[in-house]
Amino acid sequence: MTIGLLLITHSRIGEAILETVGKMLEGAPLAVETLPVGIDSNPEQLMAKASELINRLDQGQGVLVFTDMYGSTPSNIAYSLAEKGRVNVISGINLPMLIRTLNYQTMDLDALTEKALSGGKEGIICCETLNKQ
Repeated sequence: MTIGLLLITHSRIGEAILETVGKMLEGAPLAVETLPVGIDSNPEQLMAKASELINRLDQGQGVLVFTDMYGSTPSNIAYSLAEKGRVNVISGINLPMLIRTLNYQTMDLDALTEKALSGGKEGIICCETLNKQ
């Protein structure tokens, strides 16, 4: 059993990040699904689909849900499905965050959530500042 990953993002952002990671790591070792949210999408239908995907992805160790921007429709859907010990949600997905997550797939849900957060934070660097050192 492993932790499932669900990417709920605007348009096809999640699909693009997942495709890139898949090429970099030669596949995604965890069960991963994406749920694109369009401008004209029906939030109730998206909520039902997200819930269905979480149930499919949860193999007993939980699901980590990534969303792209806090306070937006994708994150509102994700946060409404958060469930302590079963569904953790992180907003602000980026490539380093997802790579870090997939590289530490044997961790439990809470530890993997922390590892994803650290990957995302450490992946944000002001390159201009580095050149002035």
